[in-house]
Amino acid sequence: MRVGLLGLGRIGAFHAATLATHPLVDELIVADPVRTSPYGRPGDPFATDAVVIATPTSTHADLIMEACARGVPVFCEKPVAGTVAATVEVLRACAGHRVQIGFQRRFDPGYVAGRRAVRGGELGELHRVHLVTADPAPPPAEFLPSSGGIFRDCHIHDFDILRWVTGREVVSVFARGANRGAAFFREAGDVDNSAALLTLDDGTLATLQGSRYNGGGYDVRMELAGTRRTQAVGLSPRAPLHSTEDLPGLGKPWPDFVARFETAYREEIDCFLTADTSPCSIADALEALYVAEAADLSLREGRPVEVAEVRQRA
Repeated sequence: MRVGLLGLGRIGAFHAATLATHPLVDELIVADPVRTSPYGRPGDPFATDAVVIATPTSTHADLIMEACARGVPVFCEKPVAGTVAATVEVLRACAGHRVQIGFQRRFDPGYVAGRRAVRGGELGELHRVHLVTADPAPPPAEFLPSSGGIFRDCHIHDFDILRWVTGREVVSVFARGANRGAAFFREAGDVDNSAALLTLDDGTLATLQGSRYNGGGYDVRMELAGTRRTQAVGLSPRAPLHSTEDLPGLGKPWPDFVARFETAYREEIDCFLTADTSPCSIADALEALYVAEAADLSLREGRPVEVAEVRQRA
């Protein structure tokens, strides 16, 4: 098949290499106003059998809708759009079209095993969940004003994987944040450290922690505590943890998210090229965005926020 790729930044370049070596891809058409790629040739990415979008967030909505208008299946990196209203607009415009949104943790073997353990009853009745997403270094200052804030940009992955692993919906959020690093976070109206308490629709409690300054390395984990046992995702020899009891095997950290989720990124592209239906739809992305919006509102107003309140505003 012929595949179009829009955007050749960090993740776009990774997708270009994946697509160019995929056995189903005969030709890769790339489009980027600045960058070129050794893996594809310039052309119209929509005049293809499928299109992959890895451009800046502000362009996603229009590009998804253009692909759907042309009848081309589309994979797009998260988010669908920068706001709930714009995401709902894309959802309506693309009804009936095949669109897959890039929440790569759904394809990570650890999260897949965690989901299987929860859904298969191996943990017993799930009572608590803990989520961690911490970057080793902050993003560029110029990225922050358009990022949507830490809950929409970073923790939306946690909100999506929480839904996917547990099969439950988040009903309320109480979020807090702090500025412990560079002034440009505060100047952009954002925080660089975060925490939240989330309540699921069956009463299960989930806690969330995040940071833009995790000096030990890239840290993404999930703990699932049930009545029979507790299972951890991401607790590997490369988790950036050091034990006071001198446990062996920890402390060789992942440098960044691309290295940590390399397998998952490849698997989600393979799924897009081979599956008949989308495993992560626009509707799924909207549900995660509702939770992120509730978390951001909670942070700014200093109160618990029901996710239903955000839905009603949409």
